[in-house]
Amino acid sequence: MDEAFLRTEMLLGPAAMDKLTRSHVAVLGLGGVGSWCAEALARSGVGTLTLADCDEVGRSNLNRQLEATVATIGQPKAQAMAERVTLVAPHCKVIPLPYRYTPEDREVFFAGNYDYIVDAIDLVSCKLDLIQTALSRGLPIVSALGTGNKLDPTRFQITDISKTQGCPLARVIRKELRGRGILHHRVLWSDEEPVKPAPSGGEAPPPGRRSIPGSVAWVPSCAGLMLAGDVVLSLTEKERLP
Repeated sequence: MDEAFLRTEMLLGPAAMDKLTRSHVAVLGLGGVGSWCAEALARSGVGTLTLADCDEVGRSNLNRQLEATVATIGQPKAQAMAERVTLVAPHCKVIPLPYRYTPEDREVFFAGNYDYIVDAIDLVSCKLDLIQTALSRGLPIVSALGTGNKLDPTRFQITDISKTQGCPLARVIRKELRGRGILHHRVLWSDEEPVKPAPSGGEAPPPGRRSIPGSVAWVPSCAGLMLAGDVVLSLTEKERLP
């Protein structure tokens, strides 16, 4: 066992660490949630990571995204995150995909042999197609719902989507999935009432978004770490987070 993972093995055991080494996890969306999730998976001993994001690192990402540094501004997020993962976990094979998941290119993405998928993307239409396709193919997937405009990370929960309440994005996703015949799906969500943010100061919303949500360092990072923990516990067949 690599000395880097001795502390993890003390809690999970040798068999679990061997399973993680042989696991392939895909993280779609490398923003404030996905970037922290990806690094935590690598630091936990996951052997292969596919990291997908079409965006480039911007200065406004510096407050919350792990791959965002002054040196990486302008670089593709997928590549910047892959390089960071390699620095902290050189054992990990990283496959950067610098594109957005869409229904049109789903077969390109699903050509990967994944053991788990983390959905940290924003666009509802793409999110729905990813969830539906993964579930129809029997691939484990967990989705992050809204973390923007929130200040209290202690309100995050990971549950079945049928148990969500008070989260606007959860309401939309729940309704749309129900229309597709999907009643159950594992999600991370918060019942915290969103804060109304001040104007963004001229920054344009990303494609498919009407406005830019406010965000702080400690909220999406906690969400990403929770997702990583949930995936690791699931892959190693340990008791997952309640």
